[in-house]
Amino acid sequence: MKFLFIVQGEGRGHLTQAITLEEILRRNGHEVVEVLVGKSSSRRLPGFFNRNIHAPVKRFVSPNFLPTPANKRVSLMRSVAYNLVKLPVYINSINYIRQRIEDSGADRVINFYELLTGLTYFLFRPSVPQICIGHQYLFLHKSFEFPKADKVSLALLKFFTVLTSLGAKERLALSFRHMNDDPQNHIRVIPPLLRREVTLHEPYSGDYIHGYMVNAGFSENVMKWHRQHPGIPLRFFWDKWEEEPVKRVDNTLSFYQLDDVEFLRQMAGCKAYASTAGFESVCEAMYLGKPILMVPAHIEQDCNAYDAEKSGAGIISSDFNLQQLLEFAKDYHPNRDFVYWVRGAEYTLLNLLESDSSNYQQILFNEMYLVEEFI
Repeated sequence: MKFLFIVQGEGRGHLTQAITLEEILRRNGHEVVEVLVGKSSSRRLPGFFNRNIHAPVKRFVSPNFLPTPANKRVSLMRSVAYNLVKLPVYINSINYIRQRIEDSGADRVINFYELLTGLTYFLFRPSVPQICIGHQYLFLHKSFEFPKADKVSLALLKFFTVLTSLGAKERLALSFRHMNDDPQNHIRVIPPLLRREVTLHEPYSGDYIHGYMVNAGFSENVMKWHRQHPGIPLRFFWDKWEEEPVKRVDNTLSFYQLDDVEFLRQMAGCKAYASTAGFESVCEAMYLGKPILMVPAHIEQDCNAYDAEKSGAGIISSDFNLQQLLEFAKDYHPNRDFVYWVRGAEYTLLNLLESDSSNYQQILFNEMYLVEEFI
């Protein structure tokens, strides 16, 4: 079979999921003919993606969320205003996506949470079946439990998630743990898509705290804590591309540009992990048995962190208070059930993607009833 990937380019999670799925498909005799990745002025495609993906990569302009002036949390108002101004550009991108679907000869389109893919299917109804993959589709599951948060923000998150998957044959919801499928909402619950490199690393407990921040503004919190605890080594990764590959503040604090080989190597040897609660890196830390401090940067990560905490992954904080992490790490016990759950991902995915039959209707169903129900 031939597959076309369309990937949201924000952060690293969807990119690493695309790399993993391409590897699984190629290993089982399938082909990814092309990968379309959303881009914006604030995104740079990490080098690890181009090094590891085999299919041709093409870019298109896509909506993105802008941070607050402090470059920490996402600013909803700034993001909405910015993306409304860019609407004509996004219309061009939708037409481009439609053309690539038609010209690629793909048997399936795999959508990694890219908004414009859902809008393309809503407006043009391509004949190629679309399958959506992402942890976010768990937010539409009837049994998913949300944290206490602003109801408007939660409603907008669910609405956005629905929009990304308009016209989808199925929604494959990546989950920290097993949950029953939700056929009414076209949701199948599957294990996380972790790369083979994660499973090949032999974890050990070093003397340093490893970390990743999606918005570089959190570095102020890290440096403040570091000044109070200079003896504890810290190695943090960020998306600050104007800096050198490794910015060494002093002998025990370094900031790294995002590189997946180095990121996983540092993850395997750390004593604990601090993150802005992206789903993918939390899963990697859970698999390697690392205690986690989660500092959400937006409403989606609030939900990720709450769900991960319920699965025993770690604790939640409003800032990078690493002392909390060190205290938690003293009594932390890895979740072995999670490891077994992850190891079933390839078999589960192949059964779903290779099948021509489905319990769900392959139609462009009317999603508005779903939006109204969740709001």
